Amino acid sequence: MPGTLELASPETDALRQQLSALFEPMMQSLHSKAGAQFSVDILREKPVQDFIDTHAQVLDAAFSQTAMSDRMRQRLQQSDYIFSGIKTFHELNEAFPSLVDESGNRKPFEQFLNDVRKIDETYNKNYLRAEYNFVQSSAEMAGKWEQIEQDGDRYNLQYRTAGDSKVRPEHAALNGVTLPPSDPFWQTYYPPNGWNCRCTVVQVRKTKYPTTPRDEAMQRGAQATGKDTKGIFQFNAGMEQKTFPDYNPYTIKRCRDCDIAKGKLNLAFVPENELCEACRLLRSVNRDKNKAEYNRLLNASDYKDVGFHEESGGVKATHVGHKFDGKKGWYETDVQDAGFRSGHSVVFGEEPQDIYKHKSCEGLWDGLPFEIAGAETATSNNIRNALKHCASKPDTKIAVIYFPNDNFDIGEFNIGLSKFNGLRGTPQYKLFDLIYCIHGDKIIQIKKPSI
Repeated sequence: MPGTLELASPETDALRQQLSALFEPMMQSLHSKAGAQFSVDILREKPVQDFIDTHAQVLDAAFSQTAMSDRMRQRLQQSDYIFSGIKTFHELNEAFPSLVDESGNRKPFEQFLNDVRKIDETYNKNYLRAEYNFVQSSAEMAGKWEQIEQDGDRYNLQYRTAGDSKVRPEHAALNGVTLPPSDPFWQTYYPPNGWNCRCTVVQVRKTKYPTTPRDEAMQRGAQATGKDTKGIFQFNAGMEQKTFPDYNPYTIKRCRDCDIAKGKLNLAFVPENELCEACRLLRSVNRDKNKAEYNRLLNASDYKDVGFHEESGGVKATHVGHKFDGKKGWYETDVQDAGFRSGHSVVFGEEPQDIYKHKSCEGLWDGLPFEIAGAETATSNNIRNALKHCASKPDTKIAVIYFPNDNFDIGEFNIGLSKFNGLRGTPQYKLFDLIYCIHGDKIIQIKKPSI
């Protein structure tokens, strides 16, 4: 990963300079530690957390202008934080042996700092350039995946390289592969497929390009990623909602299957090594940071029934002025609980008007105004009517459809969505940022739902 960071803006430049300035206090924190063994607990200390947060902000800046849903952006930023934390763990671990001289005596801080400057140069200039570019590509492709999902298999996807002399031969092998978005091929070979990869995908009409035989596509994919012998880059950033895969240059292969990486922090857990211990610690710290919103609501006098989900980080609260419908209010709480368990922030707002006639939304879902409608039978007409109800609230950004009988049907939903989109141009239509379909304990997210 050669080179230096190609700065995208003055803001990124300022962050990079701030990161360099924070390296010294982080090393000061390490130098002040007593003991002969490195401890991952140093990751909790403020100078280290400041460094991790700033490193993550540098990576976040790579997609600050990229179009995507707020939920996707939040997930990618969380991925950047974990990646930055694990990378920082490696920097500290690598610097630790330099604390003592050949005689085993602790070095003066200035000597120690001078000896570890190369670590800063290597990790936070040379490596950071490629990481920044990879995040930029991953985020762009994650945002594109959201757009692709809105159409399902209506179009095929075609893999395309940048088409110039800089295209590496192994990636050229994938150029022109054409398959439906639902094909498992895209789980593994969706770009970017390596450091500084500039490949992309485009939607194409099914009648214009022939579909690539799947066996041929997989063979070409294996050829394209042949140098990635560990399979580090074989992931889909949009599907996984991560800028980096769980298995990356700073982690180990088993990270791909670890439940901790899936957010299940309450599992019985005995760290196998320092890396596992550091990962668990960082995810706990990140969860604790999410509690800031929880504490804010808990201390607000106009909210009640505040809860925080330890495993997922979800937050729920109900405004004291919210009027639960005696007949149908039960599905409001079911929706809130489902979102809460899935790590979403679900806050019901005040309803000062008649519950059947008010024009305010139910509340905030991940910070965006949402409205709920029920569909006791999953017919296309009921789904259309549920979307019409959500559209009747002017501020609605997220439509939540609840299927109390656990009878969600994707075919009926797509027909109902088409009927709703047929109302485009009328007062009954609204382009939502997101649609959530909830049945049982499952949440199905429809991203950028316009057809």
